[in-house]
Amino acid sequence: MSPRRLTKVAVSATTLALLGSMAACGSDNTAGGSGGGEGGGTADIWALQDTTLNPIEEASIQRYNDGDGPGSVKLSTFGNDPYKQRLRTAINSPQAPDVFFNWGGGSLKEYVDAGKIEDLTPMLDENPELRDAFLPSVLAGAEIDGKQYGLPMRGVQPVLMYGNKEVLQANGIDGMPTTWDELLADVATLKAAGLTTPIALAGSQPWTELMWAEYLLDRVAGPEVFQAIRDGEGQGWNDPAVLEAMTMLKQLIDAGAFGTANDFSATEYDAGGTTQLLANGDAAFHLMGSWEFTNQKGTNPDFVSAGNLLYAPFPAVEGGAGDPSNLVGNVSNFYSVTSASPNKEAALEYVKTQLNNPDYVSELVAAGDVMPIAGAREQLAASDDGEYLTTVYDLTEQADNFQLSWDQDLGAEESTKMLTELSNLFLGQQTPEGFVAAMAG
Repeated sequence: MSPRRLTKVAVSATTLALLGSMAACGSDNTAGGSGGGEGGGTADIWALQDTTLNPIEEASIQRYNDGDGPGSVKLSTFGNDPYKQRLRTAINSPQAPDVFFNWGGGSLKEYVDAGKIEDLTPMLDENPELRDAFLPSVLAGAEIDGKQYGLPMRGVQPVLMYGNKEVLQANGIDGMPTTWDELLADVATLKAAGLTTPIALAGSQPWTELMWAEYLLDRVAGPEVFQAIRDGEGQGWNDPAVLEAMTMLKQLIDAGAFGTANDFSATEYDAGGTTQLLANGDAAFHLMGSWEFTNQKGTNPDFVSAGNLLYAPFPAVEGGAGDPSNLVGNVSNFYSVTSASPNKEAALEYVKTQLNNPDYVSELVAAGDVMPIAGAREQLAASDDGEYLTTVYDLTEQADNFQLSWDQDLGAEESTKMLTELSNLFLGQQTPEGFVAAMAG
């Protein structure tokens, strides 16, 4: 998981103080107590260390432990980098967690295929109101072979197109492009007007380039082609739609949309490079996750408050098979239960009762998360950034499919190779045909 997966949000001192008091019974690594009713044991929940999320988790755990559910639960947190390897090792041992944080998709499927994860479908069948509480496009992020293996435990982060209103208007462009042909035409207009970099790109970090490939393949062919690649089915990377999407991407690159390779390959997102290019008017567009709004608001508040930051879905591809409502990005993070858990009763009850708990949802919304809960929209609308947050919520609710970022959905080795080959394509050191051959080989 790259740093972009952890949205940097500003949390008020009041909110933190409230959450801290609610979690006062816990230590840095655990929240517990002797409550929680009879039976079920103490279920261990594994999650990432997160200064925003952990106090909210602690408060949720304390609420459960103060109730009359079976057993109790406690929280163990781990640094980002070692988490996946530690989980992979532990899940095959008696030290496996009872409940664990994950990204859904292919990373979860590995454990499902090994028979390590509890099927939550019966629980949802018995409690249809729980299934209905979550937005379907997000719930599907932990659905594998028609069964549910996780429930969303925090907000969504789709990738959106951002624009600089002043730059577009100054060049006679009325709003954000809605089709791929309109985007190509806008790039040509901006280049002719002397804008060197119509689209900001942090090419030193290939995950920023991946967003373009993800959306283009989806718009050309729908989500099924990539899902077949992930699952090792069908034609895989040899599917003709992959070549078509990469050819379209190469056309955009060759049009100079991202400036020169020397420029974009030296630009970093984490250092704020592309965020400033857009705000300063040195670029007209930027494709980035929904956390870009928070970053712009933090570093360029006047740009945002003046209404010059535009945002819109990725353009449709005319004639493409993909639904223009489809999203890519960070679907959500999920909690899953291990099938061999000795404390399964407590683990299941916690997941069933706490992830859509109104207090838990409200605390995450207050921290800036767009929660994929049916009733969260009103809370989002009432916040300071209500217009933006409800846009993200509505796009997620209306999405026919929400695809997890490919570098999270594929295995580590294949993901690394893909990012390398894609970077070479952007740099002009690889062709669309070569990309397909390298990935299919």
